[in-house]
Amino acid sequence: MNALVLEGTNRLSLRDISLTGSMGPSDVRIDVKTVGICGSDIHYYLHGAIGPFVVRAPMVLGHEASGVITEVGSDVVGLSPGDRVCMEPGIPDLSSRASKLGLYNLDPKVQFWATPPVHGCLTPSIIHPAAFTYRLPDSVSFAAGAMVEPLAVGMHAVVKAEIRPGDVALVSGCGPIGILTALAALAGGCSRVIITDVQQAKLDIAAKYENVLPVNVSDQRIDTFVAELTNGWGVDVVFEASGSSSAIENATRVVRPGGLIVLIGMPAAKVPVDIVEAQSKEITFKSIFRYANVYDRAIALLASGKINIDRLVTHRYPFDRSIEAFDFAATGNPSAVKIQIEFPDVIVGTGTA
Repeated sequence: MNALVLEGTNRLSLRDISLTGSMGPSDVRIDVKTVGICGSDIHYYLHGAIGPFVVRAPMVLGHEASGVITEVGSDVVGLSPGDRVCMEPGIPDLSSRASKLGLYNLDPKVQFWATPPVHGCLTPSIIHPAAFTYRLPDSVSFAAGAMVEPLAVGMHAVVKAEIRPGDVALVSGCGPIGILTALAALAGGCSRVIITDVQQAKLDIAAKYENVLPVNVSDQRIDTFVAELTNGWGVDVVFEASGSSSAIENATRVVRPGGLIVLIGMPAAKVPVDIVEAQSKEITFKSIFRYANVYDRAIALLASGKINIDRLVTHRYPFDRSIEAFDFAATGNPSAVKIQIEFPDVIVGTGTA
């Protein structure tokens, strides 16, 4: 089957590749329609590894996807050929201790698309467990369906934060995850969300959303801004989505006494934290890894119109220009928020994945 294959560091190809697997009774076959490019895809492309996950063999990229079901297994109920769907890319061992605790994202054996050695979904047809395949309402486009995956990260962070109506939050990092976290926080009850970055083009996009307050920290002190906005009290919640050491250090300064910091972004190196300041304010730290049990909620919010992601999809490429799309994404162009790859309306052949 034709696929976008990472052959090695800085080497991509569009070619046929043999993808193992066959339809099981609890699986569905899906014609892929839209796939978003994630920062992790770009990191594997440019560096060949993320921490312990190292690309050691050709690997199909992509894990943010939507499509149309073309076939269902004999045991599948609730899904039918022709259904428009999106797919949760991490498949755990449902008998594991983590899964039984509801923490299936932390299952050590989880198989996550485009995380070595697991192939991703940038190929015309894939097979996926029905249990992790979700029908899209008619009001949710394929583009929005492919955004459910990054939105789920923000949703998971917001669920962890236990936001109360009227809270003021700060999100550091104005990439796709940061903006989606801000929108999820507003949907979850925040009255206002500050979002910070050093790239004004991204902040300008975030500013189009009501009650999102952008701050360019390259020319404005965030602690001063927060103090003026909150009368010196601080924000209720900080969502750290940048992985920047300075942003993590600032988080303890701007959060209120008794406040919460949720760690989303992953720093490239160890980061010092002022423990005394954290203790003196009784700050609570929480962290997230991907997401669990939030896909349904994310889809419901998109369908209701409470979260609108249309302006976040800034660039679209057809599948046959996938390499061009990745090369553009790798430039880090500040005008690009989410880049998506679209498949043709008619896909010939079924294949397996």
